[in-house]
Amino acid sequence: MNVGDSRELRVRVTRSQVVRYSGASTDFNEIHFSDRHARAIGLPGVVAHGMWTMGAGLRVVTDWVEDPARVLSYFVRFTRPVVVPDTDDGVEVVYTATVAEIDGGVAKLTLTATCGNDAVLGAARAEVRVA
Repeated sequence: MNVGDSRELRVRVTRSQVVRYSGASTDFNEIHFSDRHARAIGLPGVVAHGMWTMGAGLRVVTDWVEDPARVLSYFVRFTRPVVVPDTDDGVEVVYTATVAEIDGGVAKLTLTATCGNDAVLGAARAEVRVA
């Protein structure tokens, strides 16, 4: 791992997965399974849970360092929701992690997350212990 190195992870999410995540997280807000409810509050349709988006994004880091215990910190801001169409293919979120700095055995990574042309996470960063 060197400054400037990066890794990419593409994650596809479907409505079925969003509904299952609702059960696992006990977050049954209708915006996660009903277009009608989502549109009633101004969303374009059903959206994935923010915590799913955040958690899926950390995978680019944990897959890279091969040990989740090496993650020292992780931070994101939610900038836009991931809108999940009612199709078999769902939608793809692309996560990229880039090494910004290495100091004292700790790598500081910046992360991006995009869905189509939209950034869905902002100010995303992680710190990992390097081997």
